[in-house]
Amino acid sequence: MTRTLLVSPDQPGAYPSIGDALAAVDTDAVISVSPGTYHEALFVNDYAVTIVAAQGAGTVTVDASSGEYPTVSANSGRLELRDLVLKAGDAPGVAVERAKLVLTNCELSAGFGPAISVSRGSEFSVTRCRVNGARYGLVVDDSDGTVEGCEFSDLSEDGIIVRIGAAPTIRASTITRCGNRGIYVYQYGRPTIEACDISQTGHAGIAVVHQCAPVLRRCRIRDTRGPAVSFARGCKGTVEECTTENTALPAIEIAADATPTIVEASASRRTTFGAEAAQAGQAQDTERTEQLLAELAAMVGLEAVKEQVHALIDEIQVNEWRRSAGLPVGTISHHLIFAGTPGTGKTTVARIYGELLAALGALPGGAFREVSRRDLVGQYLGHTAEKTAAAFEAARGGVLFIDEAYTLSRSFGSGGDFGQEAIDTLVKLMEDHRDQVAVIAAGYTGEMRQFLDANPGLASRFAKTIEFGNYSPEQLAVIVERIADGDEYLLAEGATELVQAHFATIERDQNFGNAREARKLFERVRKAQAQRLRQAGQRPNLDELRTVTVADIRVAIGN
Repeated sequence: MTRTLLVSPDQPGAYPSIGDALAAVDTDAVISVSPGTYHEALFVNDYAVTIVAAQGAGTVTVDASSGEYPTVSANSGRLELRDLVLKAGDAPGVAVERAKLVLTNCELSAGFGPAISVSRGSEFSVTRCRVNGARYGLVVDDSDGTVEGCEFSDLSEDGIIVRIGAAPTIRASTITRCGNRGIYVYQYGRPTIEACDISQTGHAGIAVVHQCAPVLRRCRIRDTRGPAVSFARGCKGTVEECTTENTALPAIEIAADATPTIVEASASRRTTFGAEAAQAGQAQDTERTEQLLAELAAMVGLEAVKEQVHALIDEIQVNEWRRSAGLPVGTISHHLIFAGTPGTGKTTVARIYGELLAALGALPGGAFREVSRRDLVGQYLGHTAEKTAAAFEAARGGVLFIDEAYTLSRSFGSGGDFGQEAIDTLVKLMEDHRDQVAVIAAGYTGEMRQFLDANPGLASRFAKTIEFGNYSPEQLAVIVERIADGDEYLLAEGATELVQAHFATIERDQNFGNAREARKLFERVRKAQAQRLRQAGQRPNLDELRTVTVADIRVAIGN
């Protein structure tokens, strides 16, 4: 079982330093560090140890810059570092040999040494880290792993070195302001470098020597004093769809007996590179997305609605994957029209949709705010724009759900209608902040058509109209069963069939309440059961308190 050790110089019972906590480790452990600066060098051997800032990124600094040892070093075992600021002097910031390294969301700097050194058959994952100031950003020696979404800047020599047969994948990372080369590959290195942005180097953007064979795919290399890519004698590899700007000529320099394969670039001007390209993928919460889709699937009926929401989510997710791969993505509106009769789950679906957008990284994640005409329309000229903007701002990052939105396009009273002013204000806000808020306007189908005609630009702001149909009698009976189950009631044999038959006889006009009718019916059923039990003259047992009989249903429906 993994132990958790707390480090805090001021808290009784906690370890005063990270080193003290490491000295106490005799099995796999998590060391949670309270905010502060810790002047120490850390050594990890054999065990699996996670060191994490207890209160989030940037709150814990481990500073070994005045000493001669790496800030954190590991020999065998597994080392995970999260949300830390690591400062080194002439030694590496993080150095691992024959170990597994997981480095996430950390900031690193060093003096003469590399910020990160991985060697002698280690495995590593470096994600969303920032190296600012060191001799080398990352040195990979006879090891394999991944670098993704990282930034390396202000290096006195090389940004990344890959050597001695190492074959890491370096993806969607930014390397800039290097005194020598952006990436230096030598001694049989075989890295895969994808969607990276390499700029402002003192020599080549990427230099390949000593029988190496890298794969360079969809990278941007610019503003280099040397060539974008140089291949020395005996080197192979591929350069696929990379773009070069403002480099020495030739942009791709190939020695006489080097044999790389060059595939011309086809990237568009909207292609993203480097850490910017990685941001979309980092923001996605796959587990939460699946939970929300399962919640949507569990709703009664609404099969056509579920299918259309799934289609929207599929497109959004694929677009976020494209963006994280550096591919261009077209503009997508998240604004929707929910049309149909009341009580068909429009508010619930809108809430799930907003949370899905946040889980996929398409929205920042914020409040679900439900408003109606009275929340948007003021009493005098200019007041409406102020109220509408305030409601919109309150929903920023999430969903603004406008119930009975069609009432904004109607004229109320003889003194003019400010609803039109609310619509005009919304049109501008929806366009200016389409990546920050999803506006969902709901109402009856016919009236929502009139609403869309209220402003020439309104219809174009909404991506789609989703129609919510009436529930069938069978579905309404299931809703009654679920309401009963949620309150720990049991429907006796024959009760469900009677509920279903009752709903089959009700006229379905636009004022039919659907799930609201189901809730109203069950309220009447509970009252009928309560009256029956109270008049029985004795205290009911547990089963009697739970059970709803056919007779209770008949009383509730008036039969």
